[in-house]
This record gives sequence, C-alpha cells and structure tokens, in this order.
Amino acid sequence: MDTETIHAVLSESQAGRLRFPEVVGRLVNAGVESYFVDFARGEETIYTTNGESRTEAMVLPMKPIAQNFSSEGIVAAIRGAQADTIRYPEFVERSAAAGVIAYWVFLTGKKVVYFGRKGEVHTEEFPKVKS
Repeated sequence: MDTETIHAVLSESQAGRLRFPEVVGRLVNAGVESYFVDFARGEETIYTTNGESRTEAMVLPMKPIAQNFSSEGIVAAIRGAQADTIRYPEFVERSAAAGVIAYWVFLTGKKVVYFGRKGEVHTEEFPKVKS
C-alpha cells in the first residue's frame, strides 16, 4: 500500500486543493479500489485492490449531521463539486447539512453511494468523460 500517496491525497483534498477527478486519478494510481468516508466517526477508510485497508482521521471540523436526508441537497453538493464551484471542505459541510452520515466511493465501479441516518441512499455514477 502506498501510504504516503494516500495520506497526501486525503490531506490535500481536505485542504481544498484537489478536485474530485484529481483525487480519483491519484488514488487509482496508488492501487486504491474504494474508500469509505464516515462523517459520524470523522474517518476515511481506504481499500486497495490487493485487499489491504487503512483508516485515517479526518482533519476537517465536522458540522452536525442533519436528522433528515435530502437527496436534493446532496445532489446540489455533488454538482457544485463537479463544476468546481466548491471544494471538499464545503462539500463536507453541505453533505452533512443534507443528512449524509457516510458515503462509499467505488473507484473501480465508478460510483458513489451516500447514506442517510435512517438507511436512505443516493447513488451517483461518475460523470461520463466527454470525447
């Protein structure tokens, strides 16, 4: 496991210095298959293609997670990140306000699943690359 690269990507993302496509590219190159972000615990767990895992504490201050899940709220946060009008710190804030308690990014499956407190889910496919 390339722990140095993984730690650098997580740190730079939380500092708002990377766009999501940059995070994806660097993690895939480091052998990451998926990662799970747990807002309730303030942790990110990385899973590699060779079966290893690593958990790191998030350094972002966490806002309270809304009691009710808002699909519209998380979709708005996703679109902001895709358009690069917001970066990860604001994405985290908006996600918590939308009631997202955790999400799982499947790099090899090219999708993200967002979870609410009561089992609600929103699945977002990675945007198609324009030719």
